Amino acid sequence: MTAHPLFDITGRTALVTGSSRGIGLALARGLAEAGCRVVLNGRDGARLAEAAAGLPGEVHTAAFDVTDGPAVAAGIAEAEERVGPLDILVNNAGMQLRAPLLEFADDDWHRVLDTNLTSAFLVGREAARRMTERGHGKIVNICSLQSEVVRPGIAPYAAAKGALKMLTKGMCADWGPRGVQVNGLGPGYIETELTRPLVDDEEFSAWVRGRTPAGRWGTTEDLVGGLLFLASPAADFVGGQVLYVDGGMTSVL
Repeated sequence: MTAHPLFDITGRTALVTGSSRGIGLALARGLAEAGCRVVLNGRDGARLAEAAAGLPGEVHTAAFDVTDGPAVAAGIAEAEERVGPLDILVNNAGMQLRAPLLEFADDDWHRVLDTNLTSAFLVGREAARRMTERGHGKIVNICSLQSEVVRPGIAPYAAAKGALKMLTKGMCADWGPRGVQVNGLGPGYIETELTRPLVDDEEFSAWVRGRTPAGRWGTTEDLVGGLLFLASPAADFVGGQVLYVDGGMTSVL
C-alpha cells in the first residue's frame, strides 16, 4: 500500500525551532523521514550540528535566538536564502520553570513568556511575511495540555501556553485569507530528557498514568503523526485549531 497523496509533504522545506533535543528533535526527525528538507534551530551551533548528524535526508541548521526580534529577522532571511523558501514552520521552542506563584520572580516570568509565547510571535511573523507573499504555508505552534488546564506551581507556563492557543487563532484569522494555515499541537505529559525527574517520581508518574485514559506517559514519537497531518495538504481546510495529543487527559475529570 502507498500513503494517500493528501499526506505527501516530500520536498517541502521545514524549520523547527528549539530542535536540538527532545520534542523538537523528534518532530524534526518525523518531518525528515516524511521527505522534508529540515532546518534545525537553537542557540547552540555545536549542539545543532550534532543533532543534524543523526537525522536522515537533507538537514540544515540555523543558530539564532528566537526571543530576539532582529536576530529572528536575520535568521529567517538567511535560512531562506541558503536553504530555500519555507513551506512549514514549527514553533516548538519552550521552557518550564516550576515555583509557587507567590514566589515567582519577575525575571523568570519574562523568561517563560518570552520563550514560550513571544518567540512564536516573532518567528511566526517573519515566516508569514514570506509565506503570505507566496500564497501558501503551514505554521504549527506547539501548545500544551496546559493551554487548557493547570497544576499548582506552573501558572506562568500555563499562562504562556494558553496565550499561545489564542495567538494561533489570531494568526489563523490574519493569515488564513492569504493561504497560510496556522494550527496548534498540544502535547500532554511526554517523557523527555527534561521531564525525566517527573517520570522518575513514582507518585507523580502514578498520578499521570491514573489521570490519562491511555494509562501511560506519552512519547515524543506519539506527536509526529499529528504534526505530519497539520503540515500536509490533508489539513488545508483546518485553521486555528489545537490538536491535543495527550492520551485523552483533557477529555476526562
